[in-house]
Amino acid sequence: MLIVGLGNPGSDYEQTRHNIGFMLIDALIKRLNAKSVTSTSFLGLTYKTKNHFLLKPQTFMNLSGDSVVKVKNFYKIEDVIVIHDDLDLPFGSLRFKRGGGHGGHNGLKSIDANIGKEYIRVRMGIGKPEHKGEVVSYVLGKFSEQQQKYLDTWIDKTCDAVLYLLEHTMEETSSLFTQKAQPQLVV
Repeated sequence: MLIVGLGNPGSDYEQTRHNIGFMLIDALIKRLNAKSVTSTSFLGLTYKTKNHFLLKPQTFMNLSGDSVVKVKNFYKIEDVIVIHDDLDLPFGSLRFKRGGGHGGHNGLKSIDANIGKEYIRVRMGIGKPEHKGEVVSYVLGKFSEQQQKYLDTWIDKTCDAVLYLLEHTMEETSSLFTQKAQPQLVV
């Protein structure tokens, strides 16, 4: 299995809403004691566990698929899980989906174009800005102070879900780990 966390490389983007996928991969690397795989041809930071690969594309969000397809093809991996931020879900929510549309997410658009749409998506809701014109600054902005207090708990729960998903079906995982928004943290 290839587990991909979406985000943008560089210190300017660390801890931003758009980098929640990178945060998840970092947590999984620690939990699984994953080892780095050195290859500049993958266009990303790649890690290996006993049975799985973890990937943080270093191509910027809109070219994530270029990195995913390289790792997928090189290791002949069939199944892919993509962890990403989702504007259409309230902050703190967690959903699972196979296939479907990209919802305007440039990372998913790029992956769809490179490997098709039939992969599992772990959708982490980040909420929406008040005005549509603020989407870019919102996703590239940091979580509010109140949201940051919940972030570690949310990341831990999502790690549990991804690890469970590696051994169970998406439907079983979804029934146990789907989570609605944290209303007190929407701010």
